[in-house]
Amino acid sequence: MNAKKFIAATSRDALLLVRNELGADAVILSNRKVEEGVEITALASADLARLTDPKKAPLVPVFESPLIQRASAPENPAVAEPIVARAPEITSAPIISEQQGILSEIKSMRNMMQEQIACLSWSDMQHRDPQRAQMLRNLLNAGFSPALSRQLLEKMPAEADISWIRQVLGNNLRVATQDEDVVVRGGVVALIGPTGVGKTTTTAKLAARAVVRYGADKVALLTTDSYRVGAHEQLRIYGKILGVEVHAVRDTEDLRLTLSALKRKHLVLIDTMGLGQRDSRVAEQTEMFNAAGAQRLLLLNATSGGDTLEDVVHKYHGAGVIGCIPTKLDEAGSLGTVLDVAVRHKLALHYITSGQRVPEDLHEVNLEYLLHRTFKPVAKAAPFTLRELEFPALMAGLGAVSGARESYAA
Repeated sequence: MNAKKFIAATSRDALLLVRNELGADAVILSNRKVEEGVEITALASADLARLTDPKKAPLVPVFESPLIQRASAPENPAVAEPIVARAPEITSAPIISEQQGILSEIKSMRNMMQEQIACLSWSDMQHRDPQRAQMLRNLLNAGFSPALSRQLLEKMPAEADISWIRQVLGNNLRVATQDEDVVVRGGVVALIGPTGVGKTTTTAKLAARAVVRYGADKVALLTTDSYRVGAHEQLRIYGKILGVEVHAVRDTEDLRLTLSALKRKHLVLIDTMGLGQRDSRVAEQTEMFNAAGAQRLLLLNATSGGDTLEDVVHKYHGAGVIGCIPTKLDEAGSLGTVLDVAVRHKLALHYITSGQRVPEDLHEVNLEYLLHRTFKPVAKAAPFTLRELEFPALMAGLGAVSGARESYAA
C-alpha cells in the first residue's frame, strides 16, 4: 500500500492536505496527535481499489503441507518399504473472502476515523470561532440543509452575524418580477405537485386574482384529475362562484382541442391530478403539458421534510417549470427547508399560500417576512432542536457525506 502521512497544526488542516493530494475519496487509516500537531495516515482511493478488486489483486499461491506416509510393514522386515512423500499441491486463486474481510475492515476504519476527524474539526471550530459554530446551529435548527449551511459559513466574514446570513439568502432567493407574474402575463399554466399540496385551492386563488383584474370572461379553468371522486365538482364550484368556464380534459389530444377553443382567454389555469413524485405517471403528465405548450408552477408543501422536497423537485422539475409556490406556510414550524430547496434549485418564488380561504390566503412574496419567520427563535424544549452536545456526533456524520457544490452570491 502507498499510504502517506500528513502533518499539520490542526486536524482540519491535515485533512485539507489529504484532500489536496489524494482527493476527497481518500481513505483515512490513522489519526494521532504528534509534537507538530496532528498526523493523518491516508491511502488514495485508487490504491484501495487495486487492493480490494479481485481482478486486479495478485494471485496468492497456497501450499498444502507435504503428506508423509509409510507403507504397511512388509513380511520381510529386512526389506524396508521406502518412505513415500507426496509433492506439495499449489493452488493459484484469489482469496476473495479474505479480501472482502480486509475491505470491510478498511471501510469500517475509514468511517471511524472520518467521524473522529469531523468531531475534532467541530470542536476546533467551536474553540476558534464560536460565533460561526453558533451560526451553523441556527441554520440547521431553522431547517437549512448541511450542504447550504456549510457554503454560507465558508463565505461568511469574521465579524458577520445573522443579518449577513439573511442578506445572502435574500440575494439568492429569486422572486418573480411583475412581468413574470402568471396573472399579469397570462397564458396557459398548470399547477403541479404531489397529492395534498393544495393545487385545487391555489388554482382557484390565482383565478380569483385574474378575474378581479381582467374579468371572468378572460379566465378559464381546466382539470386533468379524473381519478379523485369529486375533483371536477370541487373546481366546478369554484368556477361557478367566480363566473368562469370549467372544463375537464382526459389526454393530450383533448387538452390541445380545449386550449384551441380557449385561445382568446387571457389566462387558462390547469388543476392537475395529485401524483406522488415516484409515480410513473409524472413523466406522462410532463410530456402532455410539453406537447400542449403549457408552462408549469410547482407547488411545494412547506411542512414536508428536506428529503421529500428534494425528491419532489428532482422528479417534477424540468424546462417547462417557471417557478414554485410554497404552500401551507401557516402549518409549517419553520420555513428554512422550503427556502433552502428554492435557493439550491434556483426556483423563482411566484406566490405563497397560508390557508384555505379563496382568495385571501394567496400572498405576494415578502422576503423580509419569510426570513424573519425562518429565523424566529425555536423553543428550547422542542424535541427536534439540536443541542450543544449533539453537534459533534451530527457533524461527524455530515463529514462523511460529499456532494455537488453550487455557487451562491455572497
